[in-house]
Parts: sequence; structure tokens; C-alpha cells
Amino acid sequence: MASRWPSAGRAIRTAHERDDHVSETAASPPQGHIDDALARRNAMVLAAGQMLGGACATIVFTLGGIIGTTLAPNPGWATLPVTAFVLGQAVATLPAGIGMRYIGRRYGFMLGSLFAIAGGLTSMVALFLARFDLFVFGAFLVGCFQAHVQYYRFAAADTASEVFRPKAISWVLVGGVAAAVLGPQLVIFTRDLMSPVSFAGSYLALALVAVLSFFLMMQVRGAPVRARLGSSGRPLSEILRQPRLLVAICCGMISYSLMSLVMTAAPIAMLACNYGVTDAALAIQWHALAMFAPSFFTGHLIARFGKERITAIGMVILASCGIVALMGIELAHFWVALILLGLGWNFGFIGATAMVTDCYRPEEANKVQAVNDFTVFAGVAFASFMSGQLMSTFGWETVNIVLFPMTGLAILLIIGLVTRERRLGPVG
Repeated sequence: MASRWPSAGRAIRTAHERDDHVSETAASPPQGHIDDALARRNAMVLAAGQMLGGACATIVFTLGGIIGTTLAPNPGWATLPVTAFVLGQAVATLPAGIGMRYIGRRYGFMLGSLFAIAGGLTSMVALFLARFDLFVFGAFLVGCFQAHVQYYRFAAADTASEVFRPKAISWVLVGGVAAAVLGPQLVIFTRDLMSPVSFAGSYLALALVAVLSFFLMMQVRGAPVRARLGSSGRPLSEILRQPRLLVAICCGMISYSLMSLVMTAAPIAMLACNYGVTDAALAIQWHALAMFAPSFFTGHLIARFGKERITAIGMVILASCGIVALMGIELAHFWVALILLGLGWNFGFIGATAMVTDCYRPEEANKVQAVNDFTVFAGVAFASFMSGQLMSTFGWETVNIVLFPMTGLAILLIIGLVTRERRLGPVG
């Protein structure tokens, strides 16, 4: 794993792994290893990886519910492929974080790409066999890949200075801008590639994109130190007692879960309103652009106005998505609502992620990041499943009404945290 601090104990390494491994004595005192040049290089590589990983995710989010409506034995299960995708993220998050502590970021990310290759091919075969259960499993495997992709933003921050860290996170997520175009266009141009089996070509394209990701991840370079295998810092129970960390995790979970809830239901709602697959794909494209394009300046905004304020603004924008969606079912309503949904996610999630990085020491990074992402994606998995249930039982309006109490809760948590820290200071 790339780290900013030298390790205790001995790191056994080969010449091939020389960029990532350095052996030290247990008596060596920790010394900071801040290298913004390395952080910039990794951020560029990982931004390209985010583009490829984001394209894979966009394919699943665009087609999962649509294909589910034709293969699922029950209409309420239509979003189960998307739920399986997010569940794969949640399940693989902890093993991915722990594994990268021992094998490093580079090899962990390469392993993640293998999951996507397997998932894309499994989903393609499932469509030929019309097997809903196999299709759901394929989505789960792609979700395991996404669990690794979620660590890209943390990997970019590993050697970054405190000032550059929010910018490094934002730079990685900028890769999602290209993913926002690549993913939907792959759906549009490959949907009939293996006619008469619709969308099988899209999942073959997903597997090929994952192959490119595998080779790209070979270019990730860690700091010339290893993680401290002999010490993992404070007990997790102590770390999790920090109010700032708890609020950050809650805000990250709320912003991502609400985004998933609405985005998963939107293509199904659009088809129910007699819009086509191309309309739905383009709507998701604009949504994904809104998710990632602001990353060009979100880091600067956080540096200027603060993490808490930007996170709170994200929640307000998420609520405005619900207002627009409830105003009508014209194509413009869907598109504007999804654009606001993406923008709100960007501010809310990047702000919350930056807050998480305030709450751990270097040797605690992996376990805290893993707990954060596991909690976030467990919530997202529940939200994506409830999206199908709410859509089939209550309709599109109810899906959007859920935005209001949840964003309100997040804003109250942020206000409480800021008030507490002004009174007592940022104590654990």
C-alpha cells in the first residue's frame, strides 16, 4: 500500500516490487513522507482508471433495471441486479482494504479488474441463457471491482500534503467525466452488437474495458515505504468514537444512497413514461457528467469554504433534485433532476470523503477507509433494492419524497458537528 509514513518491522520485497517496498527496523521513528509530485502522477493514472471503472458502473446502472424488468420473475425485483452490484461493492470493500495493506495498491487494483472481466462475461452469458440469477451474479462480480475502484481516491491522497489532499481526491473523480460519456455511448453503440440478444454486446464491451483497466493499474506507483504491518494504530472502537468521523460516514452514506435510490429508479420510470432506452442512456450520461465534472473545482471550493459547508450544500442540491422531479414527467424534468442529483452527490460525497481523511493516522488508513466504504455501500445496496420496491409499489413520486428527510438529517448532523467543534475544538 502506498503510505506517507515509513513502516515498522521488516518488509520483504523483490526487485520487481522495489517501488512499493522498503524494509526498516522496528526502532525507526515514523517520519512523514509527503510527495505531492508522486501524488499528482498517481492522481493522473487513477483518474484514467476512474474513467474506465466509471464506464463499467454506468453500464450496470443504465441497463441493470431495464434488463431486470424483462428477466426478473417479480416486478419488485427489477432493480436486484443494481442491488447485487452495490452489494458486491460492500462485501468486497473490507477484503480489498485489508488485502492492499499486504500486497499494495497496484496489485490490489489489478486484482479488482479481474472481477470486472469475469462479471462482464458472466452477464453476457446470462443474457444468452435468459438467466436472471446468473445476470445478478455477474452484476455482483462487477460490484467487487467497484469496491477496488473506490480506493482510487484514497490512493491518490496517500502521499499528498494536507493542502493538496482534497484536490488529489477531486482529480481522480474528474475521470468520471469521461466515464459519463464513455459508458452510455458504449450502451448505445453495442446494444445490438450480438443481435438478437439485446445488450449482450454491452457487457462484452464492459469486459474489454476492464482488460484495459488491468494494464493501466500496472502504472500505479506507491511511496517508497511499506505500511506498518506491526502496528495498526488505535483500536477501531476508539477511532469510531470521533464525532467528526461518524458524521462524515453518515453524510457519505446519505449522499451516495440517495443518488443510488433515484438513479436506479430513473431509467425504469422513463421507460414507464414511454421514453426509449436511448433517452434513458442519455439522461444517465448527463447525470454522470454532473456527478464528476464539478470535480475540476470541488477541491478548490473545499479548500476555500471548508469541508462541512460544501457537504451541506451538496445535501441542499440533492433535495432540489426531488423538487424538480416532483414538478412533472416531461423529459426535461428527468434530465434536470438527474443533473441536480449528480451535482449534489459530488459536493456531498467528496466533502464527506475529505472529512474522513481528517480522522485517522497513516497506519490506520486502510481499516478506517474500509469501514467507511463498507458502511457507505451497505447503505447504497439497501437504497438500490428499496428503489425497485418503492417504484413497483408507490411510484416515482415516492422515490423522490425520500430525499427530503434524509438530506435534512445530514444537514442537522453537520450543524451539530460544527457547533460542537466551535465550542470544544475538534476532539475525538
